[in-house]
Amino acid sequence: MSFPWHEFDVTGWLPEGWQDDVTAIADEAECRAFPRTPGLSREAQDVAGVLRGRVHADQVLRGLPWLYRLYRGRFLKLVASTCTETVRPAADDRYGVVLNVQHGTDMRFECHVDSNPLTGLLFLTHHAAGGELVFARDEDADSVAAVERDCVIIHPRAGLLICFDGRRRPHYARALRSDSDVRVVAVMNFYTESYPESTRPRELNRHLYGDD
Repeated sequence: MSFPWHEFDVTGWLPEGWQDDVTAIADEAECRAFPRTPGLSREAQDVAGVLRGRVHADQVLRGLPWLYRLYRGRFLKLVASTCTETVRPAADDRYGVVLNVQHGTDMRFECHVDSNPLTGLLFLTHHAAGGELVFARDEDADSVAAVERDCVIIHPRAGLLICFDGRRRPHYARALRSDSDVRVVAVMNFYTESYPESTRPRELNRHLYGDD
């Protein structure tokens, strides 16, 4: 069964000069080998961490205030249109909307499943090859190699917003093809009545922020 997702071209909703804003804030990304995410990682057992970059939510709020407003406004309405339940953004601004950043060919994003019922991804850069978002058709896939054996591939296109339920489908972002390339994507958490924010695993906040 193919992985279901919804996609919207929201390029016309982005403000003038948004590319410059994104470039500037991406330069502030924290880039390091992030350890496996407890409970959610689907990396092979011998992978202790994955090199990647992250722009944290407080940086997004400061550097891309228009993205924060879209997350809680027009993007929320789009995501809600795909669901029969009431959809809400995160009340905790620490993880409502962040940026994932990849520089060059050594970074990718961790193979994992999501903790929230709906995820919104806004691609902020375009890549004809490399940086693809890859979903496993096999819910039991437990490594990048397992995901790649039978997968659905989404190519990054700047201005494309997608939303999906990634709680059961392992997924990751492939490495880029050029050392000079940069991939930036906004990651947005959404919750529903049947799966509210209170279901977020407490160990996830401890892992990310050192508290509950």
